Amino acid sequence: MTNNNEIVRENEALRKRVSQLSAAILRINASLDVDTVLQEAVDSACALTDARYGMIVTIDESGETQDFVSSGFTDEEHRQFEKWPDGPRLFKHLRALPGVVRLANLPSYVSELGYSEELMRSKTFQGTPMRYGDTYVGNFFLAEKEAGLAFTDEDEEMLVLFASQAATAIANARTHRDEQRSRADLEALVETSPVAVVVFDARTGKPVSLNREAYRIAEVLRIPGRSAEDLLEVITCRHPDGTEVSLSEFPIEQTFINSETMRAVEIVLTVPDGRSVTALLNYTPIRSPEGEVVSVVVTMQDLAPLEELDRLRAEFLGMVSHELRTPLAAIKGSTATALDTSLTLDPAEVH
Repeated sequence: MTNNNEIVRENEALRKRVSQLSAAILRINASLDVDTVLQEAVDSACALTDARYGMIVTIDESGETQDFVSSGFTDEEHRQFEKWPDGPRLFKHLRALPGVVRLANLPSYVSELGYSEELMRSKTFQGTPMRYGDTYVGNFFLAEKEAGLAFTDEDEEMLVLFASQAATAIANARTHRDEQRSRADLEALVETSPVAVVVFDARTGKPVSLNREAYRIAEVLRIPGRSAEDLLEVITCRHPDGTEVSLSEFPIEQTFINSETMRAVEIVLTVPDGRSVTALLNYTPIRSPEGEVVSVVVTMQDLAPLEELDRLRAEFLGMVSHELRTPLAAIKGSTATALDTSLTLDPAEVH
């Protein structure tokens, strides 16, 4: 009977541990924020191995220390570790170890390496590198097993598991961060572009994104009391061959579905009251892996500023030619006189 009770207790403890482990892994993978991921990983590892202290130190792509997250330390103790002069050298030693290290006397180990043991508050210690595939991303450390006990093989397996989960989560979080930065850079570039950019949904034919220049052009043509998006119902597009298309009478979504890329096509956009904009149009359908058009990117460069520059150039050349006409006529007359062999002129006068 006693043995049965022990088995029941062991099974119950095992189920509880597995449940805690599953919950911890789900929490780690639930976030794409690096700081949140690391803190959840180190807190969970400490809880499941009965470790009082935990640390995660990560490195960036250049090999420099990037993140330092701890569990069990006060804010002051955390700052002391951050400022510890021997910290970078000890970390360099530990990160060079090929696998898991497990120590029964951490202060003695640190002292033998020639470093100060002042901040070593525990004896028992285990640490492992964190890798995502073949990429090393940092180290995971746990210290001071409850009641001063040594870390076990089971604790080591738990540490390696959490290190693997943390490394994967770090890689995912960094990828997400890089994608967000790239997206922000692209959005800033598009928003400040002097060329109008409009993205349409191919299924509905509705604009889903307009940059600042697109809104400016739309404002030039906009009918008072109606939104810029309503222009699609009243606008007429005249092509270089003279053909005109009213977008209200032609299903624009059908045009998108059967569309092909167009480059540098000059068009004139007109509204019923006569206002118009001449623009250089580029038209690029975006297709799914199956070849279906899912969106269309339209860019338009307002040609009015270029036409104004051309007008100013012609005006300047006309003014210059007019102002030069009189002095050029005098120069031409004097030259003709000097070259006329029938006249005998004083050399000084010819000069």
